Amino acid sequence: MENKKPNDIQKYQEWLKERHNVEISNRTKTYYESVANRIKTDFEKSQFWAELSENLGEFDSEYMLKAGYHLLMRPKAELYQKPFESFLLKTFRRNILENDQWPDEPKNEWILPDNWYFKIDDIVRTLFVVKYLDGVEFMIDKIQCLCKKHDIACTPSLEAKEEGYYAAHVYIKQQFEIPKPTWDTERVEVSIEIQITTQLQEVIRQLLHRYYEERRQKVKEEDLKWQWNYRSDEFGANYLGHILHYVEGMIMEIRDRQKKGEML
Repeated sequence: MENKKPNDIQKYQEWLKERHNVEISNRTKTYYESVANRIKTDFEKSQFWAELSENLGEFDSEYMLKAGYHLLMRPKAELYQKPFESFLLKTFRRNILENDQWPDEPKNEWILPDNWYFKIDDIVRTLFVVKYLDGVEFMIDKIQCLCKKHDIACTPSLEAKEEGYYAAHVYIKQQFEIPKPTWDTERVEVSIEIQITTQLQEVIRQLLHRYYEERRQKVKEEDLKWQWNYRSDEFGANYLGHILHYVEGMIMEIRDRQKKGEML
């Protein structure tokens, strides 16, 4: 099994045990949940999070004056803790499915229990859904200004994938004191993910959530490219994402032209 690529989550767990002596058990899950909950609780108490939550109404008003529309679909900030099953699946993708160096370790080394709390960047995350495409950059700027005020390292990332996925992320790095397996504690640097997407992209994400989750758990097969296989699930789902992104751009253009009085 040394060089055979695991093709599902069960075989991945067997590979972890055989190759790295890592056994995924109820104890692994319980420990993960205690760490994730500690990170989430401490971040919720931070001055940065309190100020970001309190300023959403102000951001909305400022955008309204600038654009004539509300900024956010839901002017409320909530933190989410990544379920262990999703967390383990992400290590599967990073170690196996997306590993171009296989059977060697990925470019940034194997993701294993001794490093996975600072290698996986969305253990704790939040999501802001903006109404229009320009709201994405507006929110990124506001978050970056707030990070600078609190002297917090943050990295924005604009994603545009071949599969029709569009979203922005801001990763905030902070030190957290987390429990160790021995129930002592240690300080580690962890990333908090702030995702910003538009209402149309959020609609398509919810509609295709099950499809994307199933697809992300499979080893990619070398086959006819999905762009040419119009009968495939990928063809319809992926191009729908691209089409919606194009529509959002057209909506912005029409909105800007109306504002300038170029059209009724």
